[in-house]
Amino acid sequence: MLVSIPRGFRDFPPPFMILRKRVMERVEEIFKRYGFDPFDTPILELWETVKGKLGEETENRLMFIFPDFLSKEWYALRYELTFPLARYIAMHPETPLPFKRYHIGRVWRHEEPQKGRYREFWQCDADIVGSPCPEADAEIVKLNIEVMRTFGFRRYVVKINDRRLLTGIFEEELGIAKPAPVYRSIDKLDKIGEAGVRAELLAKGMNSHLVDKIINLTRIRGRFEEVYEDLRDISNEKVKTALDHLGSIFGIIEDDKLIFDLSLVRGLEYYTGPVFETIVKEPKIGSLAGGGRYDKLIGLYSGKDVPATGASIGIERLIDAGLELGILSLRDKSYIQVFVVSVKRDSWRYAWKVAEFLRKEGFYVSLDLMRRSQSNQREYARKLGAKVIVFVGPKEKDKRSVTIYSNGIRRTVSLENAARTINEVIS
Repeated sequence: MLVSIPRGFRDFPPPFMILRKRVMERVEEIFKRYGFDPFDTPILELWETVKGKLGEETENRLMFIFPDFLSKEWYALRYELTFPLARYIAMHPETPLPFKRYHIGRVWRHEEPQKGRYREFWQCDADIVGSPCPEADAEIVKLNIEVMRTFGFRRYVVKINDRRLLTGIFEEELGIAKPAPVYRSIDKLDKIGEAGVRAELLAKGMNSHLVDKIINLTRIRGRFEEVYEDLRDISNEKVKTALDHLGSIFGIIEDDKLIFDLSLVRGLEYYTGPVFETIVKEPKIGSLAGGGRYDKLIGLYSGKDVPATGASIGIERLIDAGLELGILSLRDKSYIQVFVVSVKRDSWRYAWKVAEFLRKEGFYVSLDLMRRSQSNQREYARKLGAKVIVFVGPKEKDKRSVTIYSNGIRRTVSLENAARTINEVIS
């Protein structure tokens, strides 16, 4: 019988889980440092609640939707972490604003698996609900930059744009009545290049003159003060509003990793203002993080618009990129710090007491549970990556002592001094 798991899903043995938990703990610490509080929602949402909120392509192709044969209800697996927040705020209008929450959890997408793209993965989101001000967007972007720096990424950029710019230019200035197909083509620019985008737009029935204008617009990118000169003469209220908002963000952050890029559109249709993505130059894995302002999403649930902005950090891609670049590693095979070896079979009761003593002192301790020889116990401890091996035999039992081994050095100390000695060795 073939034993397998569904495509796009993965098992995580201890070395991978230890790394993942440490990465998420570091991200969580940054979120807390910026004043965000923890939050969670069910992994299932009622399909009636979700339907019509995330766009036609997402809802028709990318979501796991299924019926419950008992209740006859239709459900959707959590596609991302933003719309559950919007649904929560709509259900709890008494929530004090601004509401700053972080959410670390699994999401599911029914898309074709490939490098850096899975059907089940974790996201780490931080959102600010209630503030329409550019200061809120700046804090979200700055938090994202701090995550990248904390993990040691160097060759990356944070691209930022504003959906009001796109609306003002593409819809009102160029007269494109239904811009969504155009945005979808532009969104593929990094994958298929200008020639590919041009071919797609022409295939959609656009004339070559209009396509040339669109391609030229997607080339507008760089430092904001330089880009501003290219766009400020457009007499369009949406463009002016977007440029003022972006100017405030750039004035607050002042970081050379943050660049303006008019080709950035972001896929989800609920964005209403600034949008951004964090992209590493190597490896070619797509964006590691992204987000933006969505001032109308909550109103789809409550009937009353509430300003909101947020970011989502893709843990899977961050880890995959970090491993490939060598800034993350799988060197820790286990949490075990100390392995207690029974030199003789009749020493196992004392080994058990030593393990209990060291656990109370705060160490992660394991010991033999299979009645193996001393040499086999040592080999097992080595495979686990235990930092310290503690030997106990008849001599240690009689003297209430232990023999500590690490990095080729052996020391016999009293049990009362074992914790201090182990701490010295580990440090």
